[in-house]
Amino acid sequence: MTVAESAKKWVYLFHEGSADMKDLLGGKGAGLAEMTQARLPVPPGFTVTTAACNAYYGLGKEFPPGLWEQVLDGIRHIEKQSGKGFGDPKDPLLVSVRSGAVVSMPGMMDTVLNLGLNQQTLQGLANSSGGERFAYDAYRRFIQMFSRIVLDVSGDLFEEVIAARKRAKGVTNDIQMAAEDWKHVAGEFRAIVQRATGQPFPEDPYDQLRLAIRAVMESWNGRRAVDYRTYYKIPHSIGTAVNIVAMVFGNMDDTSGTGVAFTRDPSTGEKLLYGEYLINAQGEDVVAGIRTPRKIAEMAGANPTLYHELATIAQRLERHYRDAQDMEFTVERGKLYMLQTRSAKRTAQAAVKMAVEMANEGLISKEEAILRIEPGQINQLLLPRFDEEAKDAAVKRGLLLAKGLNASPGAASGKAVFHPDLAAALGEKGEKVILVRIETNPDDVHGMLKAQGVLTARGGATSHAAVVARGLGKPCVAGCEALEVDYEAREASMDGRIVKELDEISIDGATGQVFLGRLPTRAPTFAEQKELRTLLEWANEVKRLGVWANADTPEDARRAIEYGAEGVGLCRTEHMFFPEQRLPVVRQMILAAPDAAEAEDRVRRLEGNLAVATAEQRPVLERELVTAKEAVRSSKAVKEYHQALERLWEFQTEDFKGILKAMTGKPVIIRLLDPPLHEFLPRYEELLVEVTEMRLRGNSRAQLREKEQLLRTVESMREANPMLGLRGCRLGLLYGAINEMQARAIMTAACDLKKEGFDPQPEIMVPLVGHLTELVLVKDVVVKVSEQVQKEKGVKVHYKVGTMIELPRAALIADQIAKEADFFSFGTNDLTQTTLGISRDDAEGKFLLQYVTRGILSENPFQVLDRDGVGQLIRMGVDKGRSTRPDLHVGICGEHGGDPSSIEFCHGAGLDYVSCSPFRVPVARLAAAQAALNGKKAGATQ
Repeated sequence: MTVAESAKKWVYLFHEGSADMKDLLGGKGAGLAEMTQARLPVPPGFTVTTAACNAYYGLGKEFPPGLWEQVLDGIRHIEKQSGKGFGDPKDPLLVSVRSGAVVSMPGMMDTVLNLGLNQQTLQGLANSSGGERFAYDAYRRFIQMFSRIVLDVSGDLFEEVIAARKRAKGVTNDIQMAAEDWKHVAGEFRAIVQRATGQPFPEDPYDQLRLAIRAVMESWNGRRAVDYRTYYKIPHSIGTAVNIVAMVFGNMDDTSGTGVAFTRDPSTGEKLLYGEYLINAQGEDVVAGIRTPRKIAEMAGANPTLYHELATIAQRLERHYRDAQDMEFTVERGKLYMLQTRSAKRTAQAAVKMAVEMANEGLISKEEAILRIEPGQINQLLLPRFDEEAKDAAVKRGLLLAKGLNASPGAASGKAVFHPDLAAALGEKGEKVILVRIETNPDDVHGMLKAQGVLTARGGATSHAAVVARGLGKPCVAGCEALEVDYEAREASMDGRIVKELDEISIDGATGQVFLGRLPTRAPTFAEQKELRTLLEWANEVKRLGVWANADTPEDARRAIEYGAEGVGLCRTEHMFFPEQRLPVVRQMILAAPDAAEAEDRVRRLEGNLAVATAEQRPVLERELVTAKEAVRSSKAVKEYHQALERLWEFQTEDFKGILKAMTGKPVIIRLLDPPLHEFLPRYEELLVEVTEMRLRGNSRAQLREKEQLLRTVESMREANPMLGLRGCRLGLLYGAINEMQARAIMTAACDLKKEGFDPQPEIMVPLVGHLTELVLVKDVVVKVSEQVQKEKGVKVHYKVGTMIELPRAALIADQIAKEADFFSFGTNDLTQTTLGISRDDAEGKFLLQYVTRGILSENPFQVLDRDGVGQLIRMGVDKGRSTRPDLHVGICGEHGGDPSSIEFCHGAGLDYVSCSPFRVPVARLAAAQAALNGKKAGATQ
């Protein structure tokens, strides 16, 4: 540690900070500083910086030089401001020690309240404040919290003591406990600590403070905090600040209280002061859900003056921060204190509604509204909901178990699980579970992350379960009073009905209903999303990238149009072959193809040879050609091959007609047949077993011969690495009639639609091109057939022929390929496989996810585009292609087309469009707009 580092400022008093110092002071510290600067009622305090936390870890979990001395200076400042003394037995100063990272992580790290109490200061607190009951209530809370967080003593031990005392006194509520009860409990707590740690509970307030600061810093790397950051992709290196604040007490008497308030409803986005509060309670009582809180709206009638003061402050804070705020407050003997303000966690529905309404109110601009929404939140708005008719039927059948508070919207069905470890384990395996708890706490987060939804017996709209579930975008029903959970028996009861662990239940976070069994869902229509449609209209005004959709059916195309797609970037023709009535025809074509192609190729070769033959050679070649043509005419394989192709042409013509009609006036890129033919045939291993069993059983010889022929064909088509074998344009070059059939079907559909008054815009894409010659040969066939069909139909249709860039070599020679290609579409799924040398199907199940977990890769490259590798090839392909053809139209059609990070790259790389699943189109529209706005902002900064 250098002299400069030892003199570093590790501590900032609240009046020394501001909102602009969030990276250093954390969100909570910056908020307290900003409120202090605005002269709002904030208790005095100071913040230990995030830099101090990182230095603490860098020094092997030791305070950096100068930190403790600055902490002591901060305590002296609070003493001066409050008129109380830290450790003073007559009028003691008590403080809270709270975490506060740069990014809001509600409930993920630790807090200690009432720090500074010991057996000497306890009496001083009783004399100077609220009497013995208040003092011993504060003391037992402090021992319990400090011991659990700092000394690592199980919290259950303390809860058992409280429960036993309540049973002995015949009471059920904390408020019913008298001074002597809390005095007894505090004594029991001290004994628990002695037994658990072998040491007496720490008495020196300064020792307490040092240990608490360490514990809060170390909670940064606690399991729940790490799990949360990993889930949200928050950097693990930014550290947490620590806030030391003079205590104000909401549990002093009935003129005191504590609560959490939001400037707008975090579930729906409605503009109203929303939240909950408790009379005669401390902050953890609201979050833990131990007591049922009151709605903030009730305060307007119970204490209009206080409500008006809180509402006025809430309005000031929202206007100041220009965003909805999440505020913590305490009332001590009628005086209001603000303990926190931060940007409110909100559901996707609320986020969109808030952004649009704030823009309409003039609080923020349309551009800011666009940037306020996480693209992933759009998915949540379009997630399925329970079918109302099914819910009504379930109610009539007696399947409605209970009703609680609608704490976080959404619908979820799954197995009831009562322990977060089991929820995490089952969720990791892909099973759908509902985490059912009496109440959740930060130690349950790993289970909440993997659960489909959360159900709790206690808690309100601002409880831990509700806040975390809203942040995760998961449904939550809280405060379900009919719910009784027996962890030991692994079962729960609701109004006398038993739900055992792993029984199926359904929860509706929008209504608070809990059902037995799994309920069917329905997808919400895009038309229902008024604010979302407004936001995406604004997005269209600023984005540069086009957003197209991958669509293989007319239904896909219609859905894509509904969601705002501007074209079809990928129509996979092979998907049209899989319906049950078509698969036999496809197999007939495949089984006949090798022999038919060989016979027809012989005719073409002889015709070619005859064209250049000498007079002496011609007679022999002419005889051979006659024989070859006769062989074609009499060939069963050729007949079956062309019969199958004709049937497929009929199917495909209707398919293409439906898609082109739905997308009239918009481009539709149709990819010629791409996958290896064996994908349409039975698996070799299964077929071998079937043939062997038929031989053993002595089945009819005709059936056996047919299966043996199928087995030989499948065996002949087997490849060690089929994704790099006979597929894509290679398939069409060997079996040319397939390309001819597909080109004829596309152009027939387009010409028919043109005659009907529609505006079809087909673009035919040749897959897996690695050599210019491959594209030239396939394009010649496509153009020849297309021109012939147009001539037959007597109509002209504008069409293009382009290629899919999915091999590194294609990107490297893109300038050559662009001579023949009207457009490029980067197939990033295969381009990622061929660039990284990774087989996706093998890797994701074996090592790829471990690579991400261990930090070898920052992201799964099949989900988020590998900018350094695959991205460089894309940039090269774009630059080289446009050096040959400046107006070359370029897009991508892999799964990356719906990923916001990849869309940002595509914007920067100069692509014209991205294409993704129809359901991802709204996400892509927003991400494209954000990419444009962020690019504009970056350009302005430069």
